[in-house]
Amino acid sequence: MPVYTYRGTNRAGGNVTGEMMATNKGELQNLLKRQQITATKMSEKGREINLPTFGSGVNAKELAIFTRQFSVMIDAGLPLVQCLEILASQQENKTFQKVLINTRSAVEGGTTLSAAMKQSPKVFDPLYTNMVEAGETGGILDTILQRLSTYIEKNVKLQRAVKSALVYPVGVLTVAGGVIILLLWKVVPIFATLFAGLGVSLPLPTRIVMGLSNLIGSWFGFLFLIALAGFIVGLKTWYGTPGGRLVLDTIILKLPVLGILMRKIAVARFTRTLGTLISSGVPILEGLDITAKTAGNAVVEQALIKVRRSLEEGKSLTEPLKDSQVFPGMVTQMIAVGEQTGAMDAMLQKIADFYEEEVDAAVKDLLTALEPVMIVFLGVVVGGVVISMYLPLFSLIGKLSDMH
Repeated sequence: MPVYTYRGTNRAGGNVTGEMMATNKGELQNLLKRQQITATKMSEKGREINLPTFGSGVNAKELAIFTRQFSVMIDAGLPLVQCLEILASQQENKTFQKVLINTRSAVEGGTTLSAAMKQSPKVFDPLYTNMVEAGETGGILDTILQRLSTYIEKNVKLQRAVKSALVYPVGVLTVAGGVIILLLWKVVPIFATLFAGLGVSLPLPTRIVMGLSNLIGSWFGFLFLIALAGFIVGLKTWYGTPGGRLVLDTIILKLPVLGILMRKIAVARFTRTLGTLISSGVPILEGLDITAKTAGNAVVEQALIKVRRSLEEGKSLTEPLKDSQVFPGMVTQMIAVGEQTGAMDAMLQKIADFYEEEVDAAVKDLLTALEPVMIVFLGVVVGGVVISMYLPLFSLIGKLSDMH
């Protein structure tokens, strides 16, 4: 009889993992139901395959709006079940609507809100559910939900900053690449036929461009495109592994301009997340664990894991942050002051506000600097291809004028 590993949630909403013998997955599911465990993942031991996930179907903006509306309703004194029922009926996203209906049913059945939300981990992540749990325990659920909505909105703003920093150069490079390929594939062969008919000697730039045109027009060009696509897919797959993610994130942080921006974003995200969790009553060790998982950068994640271990050993928070060499000196100094004065959450929020402003300014400066560089690059590359095609014609015109 095969042995299965499983992951799921118990009646209280806690995460459960283990192993069990069963003839098939159906029998395993029935056995777990008897133990009041709802399975979220089952795989035969030795044959575990991690299938790719394609997101939750609920974006951060929708979650922020829901959280903001939920906090207003709770503050107005409406019962939890009624709030969830109203929000589910108004929700246009069918996936989110289904999640809210399931959450309402679980709450109606006697489960706590945080435990009910833990049953939908793709929509409500550990940070969200832990904060809701802290709000339920402290009787300040409306305040916690307001903090959560503010946190999500600021996180969306950070993500938008990253996208706006990358969209312009990627867009320009894509257009440049498309124009160059079109020129080499369709336009250059016409000139090549003309030059062959005239029998003119070709200068070096023209020969290079014609050589590239021949490559793109041949099977080699097609194979090159397949190899390029394979490289991109392979790089993305490698980035999905812990080792690959660590290597690439380290390289990104060391890049001259983009690395500084990404470091600022990582600091803003870390301080905002940890500050929000601590101010909501989540224990600092648990807060560091959640913050590490949501850091968005493997280097920062490793640094925070070391910080957590150091705290477990009874050491201060500041020393391991300094040793990691990931966080700027100003950040560690301000955290040290917050640790000594007992105002850690307020200090972290101030750091986050400062670095979010720094990110906005850095993105604007980056886009301002990139715009002329991209225009010059596009002009030089496309112009170079066009001019190289006209060089033999200039030579031919000069010879004809000498003959006359």
